[in-house]
Amino acid sequence: MAMQQALDIVEESPYRFRIERTGPMRVPGIVFASRVLLPDPAADRSLLQVANVATLPGIVRASLAMPDVHWGYGFPIGGVAATDVDEGGVVSPGGVGFDISCGVRLLAADLDRAALAPGFGALMDTLGHRIPRGMHRGAVWPLASPRQLREILTGGASYAVAAGHGVPRDLSRCEDGGVVPGADPGQVSERAVERGLAQVGSLGSGNHFLEVQAVAEVFDEPAARAFGLRADQVCVMIHCGSRGLGHQICTDHLRVMEQAMPRYRIQVPDRQLACVPFDSPEGRAYAAAMAAATNYARANRQLLTEATRAAFDAHAGAALDLVCDVSHNLATLESHHVEGRPRRLCVHRKGATKALPPGHPDLPADLAPVGAPVLIPGTMGTASYVLAGVAGNPAFESCCHGAGRVQSRHAAARAVRGPELRDELERRGIAVRGSSWPGLAEEAPAAYKDITAVVDAAVGAGLCRKVARLVPLGVVKG
Repeated sequence: MAMQQALDIVEESPYRFRIERTGPMRVPGIVFASRVLLPDPAADRSLLQVANVATLPGIVRASLAMPDVHWGYGFPIGGVAATDVDEGGVVSPGGVGFDISCGVRLLAADLDRAALAPGFGALMDTLGHRIPRGMHRGAVWPLASPRQLREILTGGASYAVAAGHGVPRDLSRCEDGGVVPGADPGQVSERAVERGLAQVGSLGSGNHFLEVQAVAEVFDEPAARAFGLRADQVCVMIHCGSRGLGHQICTDHLRVMEQAMPRYRIQVPDRQLACVPFDSPEGRAYAAAMAAATNYARANRQLLTEATRAAFDAHAGAALDLVCDVSHNLATLESHHVEGRPRRLCVHRKGATKALPPGHPDLPADLAPVGAPVLIPGTMGTASYVLAGVAGNPAFESCCHGAGRVQSRHAAARAVRGPELRDELERRGIAVRGSSWPGLAEEAPAAYKDITAVVDAAVGAGLCRKVARLVPLGVVKG
């Protein structure tokens, strides 16, 4: 059972709140938010989930939450937790989520907003027709066999580019060069393989999208220039993940870990926090399967990039360069200083993204002076932001990943009808290509927090700095 006692919350600064240790909590909880964004513990279970995560074996420093925090499976969405793998630290699929390596990719076009206008409607029609999305089967790249899928599970975006679906520069601007080592297709069930065969190059449903945008404001000229962004430039943002394959991998390994916990004498306050030591056989098996799903997700976004490039070339004669591709549902092995010494940590980021600072060794040379791009999508009717990592980040070099829901999908769908929402957005100059009216209504802008307030809190908490603000021109919704 989850802990039920009242939470003792202390405001440490305008953008940092501490949940004091109580009961089985091994560390405190830290929430990076403003007073306005801080969830009400009487009405929202996400802060209780922050406290529950603080009970995990091997957790260090604190159970952390981003400004967009909201309730999720086990971990809150917007949760970050690092465990010391040399001290029995655990890995938990609930700290990654069902959509493993769900992430955001930003493309920058070599044309400005005004130049796109004449053929924009036709471009959106083509994107709406060619981008597979929703719950149905369909993909940009129909695979010939499970063997070809295994190549994707081990080769990721690198395999896709080698097969002609992209250019080498795409890999230098993707995390890990587009491929995570250590993937083992043998740890991926037949059911997961079956679900993944027909979805390479597809958006999925829910909050996944492909959005055509324009750079409305630049805050940091040197960083924007390094990223390849300028005022009025057209961009494309793609948000999706590992589809049914990743969901099945999470389901399969959660079941294994739940059965294995008694052998490791692990007790958690919520069964959705099922976990095992990172270095256990079950932990290593999950890490290998998670790496495979990550490679699948990056190949998925690479294929969507190819389809988008073809549409832009046909309708605008424009090319698209990759700004970056970054995941926000992962657990990765990293080295961080804790209590004055380097520690080998499994850093869970669920609805949270890496925000590497300037000079970080994992950055490509052209981004080292400015830090890594951090992509924060808003909603269909609001802005999205490009941020950059900063030195001294207090959250294991992590940042928020979006606006964060304030309404459930059911509540949002009850509040507005899909056709009405589409018409409202069209009146505001935002073209909409949705896969279903209910799906569109579930993602109404009113269902989310104020994206600007979320970004301001992230900046105020020392997680990042602003680089650019992007506004939507048209959206293809999952």
